Amino acid sequence: MMHNNHSQKIITYKDENNLFWFKINRPDKRNAVDYDVMNELKKAIANAKNDTSIRAFVITGTGDHSFCSGGDLSVFHALHTKEEAFSMLSKMANILYSLMTIPMPTFALINGTAVGGGCEIAAACDFRLAVPHAKVGFIQGKLGITTGWGGASMLFEKATGPNALKMLSSSAIYTAEEAKELGFIQKIIQKHEDEASSNSDIDQYIISSANVLRSYKKALIAKWDHTNLKDRMLAEVTQCSILWEQDEHHDAVADFLKRKKK
Repeated sequence: MMHNNHSQKIITYKDENNLFWFKINRPDKRNAVDYDVMNELKKAIANAKNDTSIRAFVITGTGDHSFCSGGDLSVFHALHTKEEAFSMLSKMANILYSLMTIPMPTFALINGTAVGGGCEIAAACDFRLAVPHAKVGFIQGKLGITTGWGGASMLFEKATGPNALKMLSSSAIYTAEEAKELGFIQKIIQKHEDEASSNSDIDQYIISSANVLRSYKKALIAKWDHTNLKDRMLAEVTQCSILWEQDEHHDAVADFLKRKKK
């Protein structure tokens, strides 16, 4: 078991079934992503990549309320210009690209609400398994911006064009059942108190041979290399940075934070 915790915002370890777990542990912040979480995710991906015994990389949140609510607005609201936004957004887009192309299957275990950037993290994974009460939504549009971490480009690889575009353009929040109908969620699973039951859900997707799993993932990554996924994600980041700078976005975020305080 390995744990590398930055003031416990993150819990990481490899379990006895050779699954690598990355848990966002900020339930009081709805498991939002700040720079520490980003850096820990980057580190975890690098560690897992080099361990050829690992069969899959699993991301989840602690508690049963939130998977991840996206970027921590209390931190990122301080970013005003296009350049400031680009620096933060491209940092996470690069990390999510490395998650998308990690040479093993990846799972988002959606234990609660996944919105905004939380949905982008889920979209970076190969499989999305969600508890019945989970809710998911690319709500960025309601804040006057687009997906800023490359989420749209990743989503277009995971769901059909019309369904992906609907999820993005509507900025709506969907139930687990609705998201499954849209092809975003592969399976609805029961809430797990223990790892063993999570493992059995994951085992329906992967065999025990890490080498075989890496070979299949390599074939998928080759497709994304060929279609310039990374460039497409970074073009999206640039677009989002431009919108970020606009008053429409800053006013919407200020409004949102004010409502939250009430």
